[in-house]
Amino acid sequence: MVKIGNVVLDNGMPKICVPIVGRSVEELVQECRYLQDKIYDVVELRIDFLKDVTSLDAIGEALTAVRTELPNGAILFTFRTKEEGGETAVPESYYFELIQYAIKSGKVDAVDVEYYRNRDSIAQTLAVAKEQGVTVVMSNHDFAKTPSFEEITERLIGMKKLGADVAKLACMPNSAKDVLTLLSATEAVKSQYPDEPIITMSMGKLGAISRISGEIFGSALTFGSAKKASAPGQLEVTTLQQILRALH
Repeated sequence: MVKIGNVVLDNGMPKICVPIVGRSVEELVQECRYLQDKIYDVVELRIDFLKDVTSLDAIGEALTAVRTELPNGAILFTFRTKEEGGETAVPESYYFELIQYAIKSGKVDAVDVEYYRNRDSIAQTLAVAKEQGVTVVMSNHDFAKTPSFEEITERLIGMKKLGADVAKLACMPNSAKDVLTLLSATEAVKSQYPDEPIITMSMGKLGAISRISGEIFGSALTFGSAKKASAPGQLEVTTLQQILRALH
């Protein structure tokens, strides 16, 4: 059973994750308070939006503020690299330093670790996360295209083989067929690993169907926007929750 905080990522209706993308501690606090009347399961702290993200002290301040606002919340800590659609470019050594800092802070329940990063650093980060009881979501994002069926399945299975608790892949469709490729690959991997959570999505308006069909094809978590979307195609969180309930 894989959890983010107290949220179990199991089969059935996908859990809802809301990204917060404040550029300052004050903005992050506002976003957390905006969520008070929303229905969701996990908050993704997209720390790459923080204007002072190159300072571990600033990251520590942000973590403390978010945890204070969401004392019982399930928090996924993510620094999305520039190469995979993030806001800020940093050296890879610092990328891993800040993720391990977040793990050791005791203020997050899960971290995102990108699949196409240094393998030794990934292994070290996985070991630290396991030691601290923090869930690892391993991810890959392609904002330009949809990889082939074989590539998608290979990447998701590769993440599992590296030791990820959750494998995640997001890609951009350029046709309806691309969306079908992503959904088909999700189903294929899920059928091989029925008891292990995976997260997939096809981005943009064309891929919106993938954000609500997880129960059918096997994606355990979907992303809905609150104040501001962190990726193209995210549905507003309340709308997303209503659609999922209706389908369920």
